[in-house]
Amino acid sequence: MAFDCDLFVIGGGSGGVRAARMAAATGAKVALAEESRMGGTCVIRGCVPKKLMVYASGFRDLPAEARAYGWDIAEGHFDWTAFRTRLHAELDRLEGVYRGLLAGSGIAVHDQRARLVDPHQVELADGTRIAARHILIATGGRPDRPEIPGAEAGMVSDDVFGMERLPGTLAIQGGGFIACEMASIFAGLGVKVTQFHRGTQILRGFDDEARALIAESIRETGVDLQLDASIAAIGPRAQLERADLPASEPVPAARALPPGEPLAVRTRTGTILDTDAVLFATGRRPNTEGLGLEDLGVRLGRRGEILVDAYSQSSVPSIHAIGDVTDRVNLTPVAIREGMAFSRTVFEGIPTAVDHDLIASAVFTRPELGSVGLTEEEARAQEPIEVYATAFRPMRSAFAGSEARVMMKLLVSQATRRVLGCHIVAPEAGEMIQLAAIAIKMGATKEDFDRTCAVHPTMAEELVTMRSPVRRD
Repeated sequence: MAFDCDLFVIGGGSGGVRAARMAAATGAKVALAEESRMGGTCVIRGCVPKKLMVYASGFRDLPAEARAYGWDIAEGHFDWTAFRTRLHAELDRLEGVYRGLLAGSGIAVHDQRARLVDPHQVELADGTRIAARHILIATGGRPDRPEIPGAEAGMVSDDVFGMERLPGTLAIQGGGFIACEMASIFAGLGVKVTQFHRGTQILRGFDDEARALIAESIRETGVDLQLDASIAAIGPRAQLERADLPASEPVPAARALPPGEPLAVRTRTGTILDTDAVLFATGRRPNTEGLGLEDLGVRLGRRGEILVDAYSQSSVPSIHAIGDVTDRVNLTPVAIREGMAFSRTVFEGIPTAVDHDLIASAVFTRPELGSVGLTEEEARAQEPIEVYATAFRPMRSAFAGSEARVMMKLLVSQATRRVLGCHIVAPEAGEMIQLAAIAIKMGATKEDFDRTCAVHPTMAEELVTMRSPVRRD
């Protein structure tokens, strides 16, 4: 079979673009298709715009804090339209950067959807077929929308950054990091937020002590966090008040409501809440539908993820996959590393597997949560441990009269003295956990932390000054 290119990448997100550029740098002929905007979820509708909104929301508390420090600063007003205009301009700039990187690498870009028709051939939306020696799928994930009456009236995370106006009230369904971050952001922007989560605590998978402190902090920002609760239906209040509303009855979308008819949500316990908008942050799903994978014998998992080996190769040897579409560790830096490893394996002849162990993560609530390694619950189930932890009021906010607390926590193996996990709840925890992750990845022991001289006065100095365990199993 004659090939038109050596590699065809489906997906123009961070992972796909990195893999394409690295392959092209080896002299391979590379093509890439992206049906939406270049940069993918992270750059266009995820990490980057979200972090800019985090920054915007953080200014709300600054005037009061500044006055405590002697500054005469008046309360301000947040202008969503002005922020949104600058946000979209920045996203346009970043998309241009990505396109420039691809062009500079000599990669042929197709701005349309692509699907596989055989193990070495893709078909573009316009009917063009391109034969490739290798195909890499980097299509990421998409937000889930629950199957409840009126769900189409609610937003998902992709919709947030394109809102025409800021809602006065917002109901959020979800307890994961996206839901918690959005609750903190919108509360910081002055929106009255009600967050529903069907579980008994938010942020499943993170350390229990850290989860509890973040839940407390979210409530302190003004969010009405309701646990063991979930939205059962969305629509006009009059319709939701009908006790006989069947689950299958269609509920008008918000844009189709009669003029003046308020939007409302009904919870599973029957409570009805009026709200300007609803946001579903109930998880994400691998974006594999319509790619033609099943017809080619590509094995998929129960959630639709592409099953791959340590080198990102699928059950069909010429087809590889990286990033969220594989549902391994769904973080942008992981997708980038997987793309680099794929290129080294396939185009440089150096078999390279990505190490998915001890990957740090951050939740950008207020304050932030930074985490790397095992949770206390996981560590205790694995072996006898010592727990070093402290919670305190940081100098900056305590001086201003705030009761906000931060937490530093280290989990230590009794047998090896290695630090098995680190969890930080504090402003800029994401910055701190990156540095802690280096030491923990290198196998640092508690004594290595103890030998490190503190930087004073900082919050992070507590990581190297905790001498006695608070718990020992």
